[in-house]
Amino acid sequence: MGELNLDKSYWDERYRTQETGWDIGEPSTPFVEYFNQVENKQLKILIPGAGNSYEAEFLLKAGFLNVFVLDVSEQPLKNLVERIPGFPKSHIICDDFFEHTGSYDIVLEQTFFCAIDPSLRQKYADKVWNLLPPGGKLVGVFFDDKLNTDHPPFGGNKEEYLKYFEKFDKLHFEKCHNSIEPRKGREIFALLKKGKVR
Repeated sequence: MGELNLDKSYWDERYRTQETGWDIGEPSTPFVEYFNQVENKQLKILIPGAGNSYEAEFLLKAGFLNVFVLDVSEQPLKNLVERIPGFPKSHIICDDFFEHTGSYDIVLEQTFFCAIDPSLRQKYADKVWNLLPPGGKLVGVFFDDKLNTDHPPFGGNKEEYLKYFEKFDKLHFEKCHNSIEPRKGREIFALLKKGKVR
């Protein structure tokens, strides 16, 4: 992958210069349709690599009470506070995902997995497993596309991803039927559950 260092300063600079092509300015349709069917508003939800986190805004407005956003860069978290002054400050976490500890019913994946160095993908899957209690779920949208090999977003495919998430029960791992127009045919919707340790 070369010398690209995807650290805090890299992401701070991307937000400072507004080089945020992944940011669609609204919650992703697959998540809206999924969470519109979820009745338990008490679920503890983590959005790692949250960015400007339109998903968190949507969930809050939909009545979910325990939504946590995490990002290594402060700028998108500040953007979230400016947009939604009522968002609980204690639910906004500026930290490295891989250093974060806690327990969540749902980890929501939206353009974070494709932003980390591909060499960290197994570590990501293991970290999600550790953050979930038995029965907890990873709800995610993953790119099913080659994309880039030298800078984010990094691409991949279903076969590759399934290897990382071997331990999880696959409730759903198929092409999205409801992607936004520019991403049609290029996304997988994943619903993975932490079952018993195998």
